[in-house]
Amino acid sequence: MGRRDDLIARYASDLREKCGVEPDMDLLRKVTIGCGPSIYNADASTVAATQQHELDTVRRNFLIKRLGLSDGQELHDAIDAVIEQYGRSERNKYRAVVYYLLTRHFGKESAYS
Repeated sequence: MGRRDDLIARYASDLREKCGVEPDMDLLRKVTIGCGPSIYNADASTVAATQQHELDTVRRNFLIKRLGLSDGQELHDAIDAVIEQYGRSERNKYRAVVYYLLTRHFGKESAYS
């Protein structure tokens, strides 16, 4: 297994153990690839859920630009729900896992077709 495959396995484990979700491995792989080289950088590979500018980046760059959603309160609510599902006290919230959960939340799997 390559380094990316190891990371995908770690993300799948987080989804199962911390989020209570059985991942669609094909979608998880596509979301992870969509994150680009950020998955290999310790700081960029995680979402700092306590920093508003980080959550704004997730909203702007992922939900609006990547998934094509319209800005509004529902985006903030979805991010909050995903952070809650992952566990607020969980220190390392992997970006690929957060993006996967948001993609499923909005039913936007087609963005990765």
